[in-house]
Amino acid sequence: MRMLGLTSIVLAAGLALGAPLHAQNSAAPVAPAAPAAAATPQSAGTSGAPAGTPATSAAPTPAAVADPTLDAQGRPLTVAAPGMGQPEDALYGLQEQVTPNGREAHWFHNWILMPLIVVISVFVLLLLIWVIIRYRRAANPTPSRTSHNTTIEIIWTLAPVAILILIAIPSIRLLAAQFKPAPDNAVTLKAIGNQWFWSYEYPDHGDIKLTANMLKEQTEVVPGQRFRTDADGPRLLATDQRVVLPVGVPIRLVTTAQDVIHSWAIPAFWVKLDAVPGRLNETSFIIEKPGVYFGQCSELCGARHAYMPIAVEAVTPEVFARWVASKGGKMPSEGAEPQSTTAAGNDAGDDTSNGMTDEGAPTVNATAAPAVTNKPATQNPAGLGQADQ
Repeated sequence: MRMLGLTSIVLAAGLALGAPLHAQNSAAPVAPAAPAAAATPQSAGTSGAPAGTPATSAAPTPAAVADPTLDAQGRPLTVAAPGMGQPEDALYGLQEQVTPNGREAHWFHNWILMPLIVVISVFVLLLLIWVIIRYRRAANPTPSRTSHNTTIEIIWTLAPVAILILIAIPSIRLLAAQFKPAPDNAVTLKAIGNQWFWSYEYPDHGDIKLTANMLKEQTEVVPGQRFRTDADGPRLLATDQRVVLPVGVPIRLVTTAQDVIHSWAIPAFWVKLDAVPGRLNETSFIIEKPGVYFGQCSELCGARHAYMPIAVEAVTPEVFARWVASKGGKMPSEGAEPQSTTAAGNDAGDDTSNGMTDEGAPTVNATAAPAVTNKPATQNPAGLGQADQ
């Protein structure tokens, strides 16, 4: 009995000591390891949902289309090639033409006009020399009193007429080709002249608008601003925004102006079309060769007329479609809504050259476009440096 009582006492003490530990282990069980998916960012998209609601993944944001004409730093991938689409030192003749009209005009100039001009000039020069020598006072002391020669008069009347008729045939054909209406599948480019820069619209490709300003030299800008490099093009011809057009596709060029008369001219395209305020002028052309081509405003338009360059980058149709997508536009086959090309309401002050790349990061050495000014043509904008003058 004594042994049994002692055993009961020991057992009761053991139970008393072990009960708290057992209760603690029962109240705080070890939590199982959370699945890796629970730590994913998708849970952020279900904040505010009731507990136990299955998480639903948010729709992925479509990736922005990178500009195929620029590298990651926002610099142009296509480098301007010397001797192509730009002036060349000691060049004798016209620039290489890259449009059908330009090639025909180049042939007309080289093989009809120039030989004819040379022949007529040499003939007149020889005739003057012969008259000076043959009919000088020493050789002809008694001058002739002949006043008419029917044969000579008929010749000098009919010969110029025949020459003009021969010139008129290819000339009128070329003139008609330059103003032939563009077909329905043409890419429309609207060029708007401003004092003193160009702005552009693509009416058939959504709301794409560009503003092109001349790139200054490194010595003319403050540190950190974008300046011209050899990749951009020649001095006074490079722009911070290039016009991008496809090769092998008809281009419909429509020009107008906001203030005074300007003129959109690219010598390599054989295109020069005046931009008149309140009026739409139109022409068409086809670019046959990819590359970068430069031009300038060719109508005296004010104090900074010499600082209105034009830079066109011709690319393949595939690259052009990617460029349109990178600018937020659509190809006509994708359902782009054509925009109005009326002269009224031009938003020429819209500037997409704001020093940002297509990825949203600041462009290295980028500079914001100058403020739009509509001052009279004879008045300089405030704050122009000596280099701008």
